[in-house]
Amino acid sequence: MRSTTWISMGVVVGGLWVGRGRPLQASRFVQGAERAVPAVAAAVATPVRRVEFPGDPADSLYKAARSLVNRGSYTQAARTFADLIKRYPKSAYVPDSFYWQAFSLYKTGDASNLKRARTLLDYQKTHYPKAASAGDGRALYGQVQGQLAQQGDQDAIIWVSQNAKIAADSTRPAAGSQSCANGDDDDDPRMAALNALLQMDADRAVPILKKVLARRDACSAALRRKAVFILAQQHAAGTEDILLDVARNDPDSDVRQQAVFWLSQVGGDRAVSALDSILRTATDPELQEKAIFALSQIDSPAAVKILRDYAERASGSVESRGKAIFWLGQKDTPENAAYLRGLYAKLTDEDLKEKTIFSLAQMGGDENLKWLMDLAVNEREPIEMRKKALFWAGQSGAALDQLVGLYAKTTNNDMKEQLIFVYSQRDEAGALDKLIDIAKHETDKELRKKAIFWIGQSHDPKAAQYLQEIIDQ
Repeated sequence: MRSTTWISMGVVVGGLWVGRGRPLQASRFVQGAERAVPAVAAAVATPVRRVEFPGDPADSLYKAARSLVNRGSYTQAARTFADLIKRYPKSAYVPDSFYWQAFSLYKTGDASNLKRARTLLDYQKTHYPKAASAGDGRALYGQVQGQLAQQGDQDAIIWVSQNAKIAADSTRPAAGSQSCANGDDDDDPRMAALNALLQMDADRAVPILKKVLARRDACSAALRRKAVFILAQQHAAGTEDILLDVARNDPDSDVRQQAVFWLSQVGGDRAVSALDSILRTATDPELQEKAIFALSQIDSPAAVKILRDYAERASGSVESRGKAIFWLGQKDTPENAAYLRGLYAKLTDEDLKEKTIFSLAQMGGDENLKWLMDLAVNEREPIEMRKKALFWAGQSGAALDQLVGLYAKTTNNDMKEQLIFVYSQRDEAGALDKLIDIAKHETDKELRKKAIFWIGQSHDPKAAQYLQEIIDQ
């Protein structure tokens, strides 16, 4: 029956909604989601910009070439785009075909192909500066030059050195001007130059990155965010100190958040201490949440203790404390499970209680399952918490016999209704049998209607047979 019904509860993790319309265990796969997002943004991937000219004579050939790119047949794709340019020089697809041919050559990784890609991108920039893929071309040009520089190409080395220095030395117009907005584009090749220089010669690149990060003009904020990402990937000497300084002092909230996030990837004891300080003193909720996530990614007893202390901190926001509880639940250890079970009794806020129930359900295990069932039948607990515990116990694999037996012992109609819903989410034949039994024998009309509704959501022939019996009465 579960296939016909969406789980009605969820939690936001790192900007992702987990639970609604997804299997319960989906949240276990988003633990690294925040780590992946900046990496994806910085990688060279197939751009999403599309151009279509259905009446163009090269339309079929262009689509065939794009299909080859999508399949990873880069050598063949490059030849097909070259063929298009040669056969249809006046086609509206030609400007972007230069980019796609260069992209395909770049993906092969061959040194001679990289040089050819550079030539094609130079040609596109000169002859088709308004092409839909022009921005992507600038970004790809930086990647190509970086690859060539690492292979010893002298022209590329000069380009990398010059553009890395430009990234630190260039000045921008005042914030709000059109040129300032354009300068924040993700296709800025200067960061590709810095990235290449860092891989070639970290001793030269780190001072330049520090100079970028020392800038305070609003127009360089996007540049500083990218500099934080590049620096964090290399684990160069002094990286931790630089990130700590950015996290505390950069005037841009997004830059500070990026630095806090990446501290978890490079930090040691000093980073843990700094993240604790940020968590306790920051007034920016998003910065606090980044600090919580960063601490959750550090495998350290000190980091775990900080998260536990914050989860109990009455002065902390409910939302941030809830995030701490969630990430403690993702550290699936007996010690964390025992802590969360004990934490529940100390909490007064229902949202935090609910998040604790959810985290324990996600952790699973016999002890947590028993705790959920005990909470569900505890009449001293608020009815909503009992219902949540019952739902998650059913989702976490509580024995169906135990759940079925609970119905006869329950006098509260809200709990009975929740039990009916829990049965509807189970796949065992006994769950449908119990729903049919309720529909036949329950004295409360509304509860019978609920049971009949959920029977109607099942594809089991037994459900159809019972519904036909009701119709024939």
